Amino acid sequence: MPMLTRRSMLAGLAATSTVFTYFMLSGSATAAAFDAAAFAAAQAAGKPILIEVHAPWCSVCKAQEPILTRLRGRPEFKNYVMFKIDYDSQKDLLRRFKVSTQSTLIAFKGRAEAGRSVGDTNPASIEALLRKAI
Repeated sequence: MPMLTRRSMLAGLAATSTVFTYFMLSGSATAAAFDAAAFAAAQAAGKPILIEVHAPWCSVCKAQEPILTRLRGRPEFKNYVMFKIDYDSQKDLLRRFKVSTQSTLIAFKGRAEAGRSVGDTNPASIEALLRKAI
């Protein structure tokens, strides 16, 4: 019986951690590293989600950062949950999301992909992409 109690406690802690991570990411000023459990929780809650595929050496990615930072601060995007995928080290996630290049932005409305862009540094079109998932 003690093993069952210990397992139950561990399962409860894991679930609490996932929910805590999910709520901490909502409305965050910066994109968090991709977390499968938090992504699934945001999808299940029907949240708008943005996945940024980023490479530290990419000039387009660097140009996207201040645009996304400004948009994250706007009230209409406060419920967005944003994740960052590292282009160089997270190849399994690139395959999962069918991404072939860095500077890819993918917007989800819950479980459905609402739109994506590649190499875009136009503030108006990035804003339009985010609006598709609201």
